[in-house]
Amino acid sequence: MNDWKKKAIVYEAYVQSFNDSDGDGIGDLPGLIEKLDYIKNLGANVIWLTPIFKSPLVDNGYDIADYEAINPIYGTMNDFKKLLRKAHERDLRIVMDLVVNHTSDQHKWFKESKKNKNNKYSDYYIWRDPKEDGSAPTNLGSAFGGSAWTYVPERNQYYLHLFAKQQPDLNWNNPQVRNDIYHMMKFWLDMGVDGFRMDSISFISKPSKFKDAPLEDNKEYGAYYYGSANGPHIHEYLREMNQKVLSKYDVISIGETPHTTAKEARLFVEPDRHELDMVFQFEHMHVDYGEFGRYSDVTYKMSDLRNSMTSWQNDLSWNSNYLGNHDQPRIVSRFGNDSKYRKESAKMLAMVSLLQKGTPFIFQGEEIGMTNLHIKNIDELKDLEAHNIYSFLKSKGISGKDALKMVNRKTRDNARTPMQWNKQQNAGFSSGNPWIEVNPNYLEINVKKDLQDPKSIYHFYQKLLKLRTNNQVLLDGNYDLITPEDSAVFAYTRSSEKDKIAVICSFVPYKVKYELPKDFVNKNKVILFNYDDKEDMASNTIYLRPYEGVVIKRE
Repeated sequence: MNDWKKKAIVYEAYVQSFNDSDGDGIGDLPGLIEKLDYIKNLGANVIWLTPIFKSPLVDNGYDIADYEAINPIYGTMNDFKKLLRKAHERDLRIVMDLVVNHTSDQHKWFKESKKNKNNKYSDYYIWRDPKEDGSAPTNLGSAFGGSAWTYVPERNQYYLHLFAKQQPDLNWNNPQVRNDIYHMMKFWLDMGVDGFRMDSISFISKPSKFKDAPLEDNKEYGAYYYGSANGPHIHEYLREMNQKVLSKYDVISIGETPHTTAKEARLFVEPDRHELDMVFQFEHMHVDYGEFGRYSDVTYKMSDLRNSMTSWQNDLSWNSNYLGNHDQPRIVSRFGNDSKYRKESAKMLAMVSLLQKGTPFIFQGEEIGMTNLHIKNIDELKDLEAHNIYSFLKSKGISGKDALKMVNRKTRDNARTPMQWNKQQNAGFSSGNPWIEVNPNYLEINVKKDLQDPKSIYHFYQKLLKLRTNNQVLLDGNYDLITPEDSAVFAYTRSSEKDKIAVICSFVPYKVKYELPKDFVNKNKVILFNYDDKEDMASNTIYLRPYEGVVIKRE
């Protein structure tokens, strides 16, 4: 991995909710251009754009209808080219979110494919005959609920969709599909795009024969990833993609790989395999899953989070480090304390995640401590998945009140509310009516307020990212967990032959006692702390305040 990739600090911009320039209530590319200096000043150097391709937006753009066209709601191709130019002038790189496991059912390929079995695109998707009784080929379920198979009378066949029925899965076993995808990738890379974050890439290789899948999370259909996650030809396809496309450009490749173990992940990212630079894994996102999977009423254990993150630090040479993104709840609401200790816990969570070995990822709004949106009615939600799950939970005998509570905690809408720029109308996001509700707490939580406060979360992120950039040990150093049995504190060291830094973070809302590692006692310097003042670290015993985090360097 070359130097710029190692030094990459990625800021994820959910374009639809970032900044609206024309008052239509939808974030857009000109609006993003207006905020490039804001991202640059934070300390990020790579911007990951959620999908901006032409799309009917059934799944907020992750259903692409035309890979080589910009969705008009976001602007024009000229706007995108201007974004690239303006970003590169500021030494900011642009990474596109690329969805190639599936397309929209409005894509020309699928429109042709479903007509009959004898046209150019007939084998671009995954079609299977019904069972003798006319039912679906298997019991496989969709990630969003219901069957993963939808019947098309014109072909007298079912097509596969691991996600919404409007998102048919591509048939990567067809060489022409792969060539068309590679050609499309070159189109963007030749334009100057600096890489891709590849959505659901671990699903592109499907089994030749589908079987019934086991039932999980109390659902009536089999687990959607059964037989499809890390399928038989996944690495063959990625090596081919690397050889034909990625290796020809100086770009970064990030693969989203749900339902992938650390052992499996190594096959994606080890340099001598020539596949991807890094993967987005989800094991640590499952620490608060339960009877109903993601939407269970379960509180996470810090030890589970710590153990999961540590295992991936140990098992991979390079990680993508994150706690939140466009699919996850707000980190301070999920892993911290979004009421009394919002500022402290937001800063602490940034320390614990972004100083680990690997590439740091920041989702828009984390840098000011944005929180979950607490809705009062299911009709307020835009998230397709949340509506499906709400209905499913009620079908299991759970009351509407309790089902709403469970959905509230994990709905993807939590991450997709508009960026809170100031305390003006609609949080300064738009002069029009926003496409999704603004979190009412924008009067207290907003960028302008944070910029004016030198002790704010935003300014803390600046310090943290500068610390990471300026200390080689935080780029290349080893990761080692310390005090693994502590139930309240997540602590680790980053070390090289020359330097050693300890990151010590409390996850509890009360004061805790902590014993410093012996090699730091009486020979340390505090280089980062999340309270307004720092505690004395002169003795072997320290006392951490609620959600306190400190970074100390051995001297």
